[in-house]
Amino acid sequence: MDREEFAASIDHTVLGPETTWDDVETVLDEAADHGMNACIPPCYVAEAADYENAPSTIATVVGFPHGQHAPEAKRDEAVGAWEDGADEIDLVINVGRLKAGEGDVVTAEISDVVAAVPVPVKAIIETALLTDDEKRRACQAAVDADADMVKTSTGFADGGATVPDVALMSDYLPVKASGGVGSYEEATAMFEAGAERIGASSGVALVEGYPE
Repeated sequence: MDREEFAASIDHTVLGPETTWDDVETVLDEAADHGMNACIPPCYVAEAADYENAPSTIATVVGFPHGQHAPEAKRDEAVGAWEDGADEIDLVINVGRLKAGEGDVVTAEISDVVAAVPVPVKAIIETALLTDDEKRRACQAAVDADADMVKTSTGFADGGATVPDVALMSDYLPVKASGGVGSYEEATAMFEAGAERIGASSGVALVEGYPE
């Protein structure tokens, strides 16, 4: 892919618990100026949608960071984010339900959100907490729920995106590799493994690392 296509595949991210509007404004400016998307907390989506220098795509998170919200709370949060102007929803699955063998509950939660909003939904499966078999079951739940993508990580568990996980997940749906991708070379490895999107707080470094 060329530099423009590479940049458009990056979700420049700020999601920490101390994130301020000034932090979000910086990420929006950097994303817009470098041709990236932005992924920001839901409390700032309405302001971001009205921001003069907003990038073309604004993603936000739902059920973040642990995925243990009540299903109806996740659905309502997604609807609110979309109404505020979010272009994409990154939804954290309920890892505990998945590990307990309740894949039908996980599928139903994702499906409720998918049905409630007319924008792409990425299911965050938190790969660092799952066995390979659980990763496959999480991805299958996302497929069964008609999610648009699966995403590796929130960034709040130990570990992040890995090449083997991206390769495994790409057998099911398009993959967003998120967590610990800090350089152009690391991003390229994720794309080569099958990722179609990268989520990173270091988006500027990734784009500026693109070979001239």
